[in-house]
Amino acid sequence: MKLIGGFLFLIISASTFATGESISYKVNGETFEGYYTSPTANAPLVLLIHDWDGLTDYEIKRAEMLSTLGYAVFAADLFGAGVRPTEVTDKRQHTGALYKDRKKMRALLNGALATAKSIGANTDNAITAGYCFGGAAALEFARAGANLKGFVTFHGGLKTPPGQNYTNTKGKMLIMHGTADTAISMDDFAKLGNELDHHMK
Repeated sequence: MKLIGGFLFLIISASTFATGESISYKVNGETFEGYYTSPTANAPLVLLIHDWDGLTDYEIKRAEMLSTLGYAVFAADLFGAGVRPTEVTDKRQHTGALYKDRKKMRALLNGALATAKSIGANTDNAITAGYCFGGAAALEFARAGANLKGFVTFHGGLKTPPGQNYTNTKGKMLIMHGTADTAISMDDFAKLGNELDHHMK
């Protein structure tokens, strides 16, 4: 299994946040609202994917923490402008809709990356990372063959949909998953490891 080293921003501390800007963009006629921050021109880019409650202050905080380390960050919006579910049923509805429509999920990921490029982000030196639902989306982007240097998931969904594999994955993989996670088993983690070893030699 290929791994990316030195990308453990869960333990970073930072004192100030929200120095970037909200970015309104469209994908297939639908409006989305992302967030972009960059410490310098041409900084390496992290395409950051939110968890199942949408792009919130949590992702903005993480984006600014990464910015203090020298990374540009485009925090993507996969739900749509103003769609930030707070109830579990709504969260399941929005994530479930994208799990059932992988073509749309990939289009939204590509649209976010294209938007980042259009505002000057260095998409030639970029990875994607996501939390929970966002981690599953990062793996979807990996299987789609996105031309990125790496794919990172934090406690994300790990199962590969029927008919998909990692044969076309171009970048390295970093899978971070806790043994205490009751939603995704360590068996799922092991299966993914074996799958990556098989398809990414």
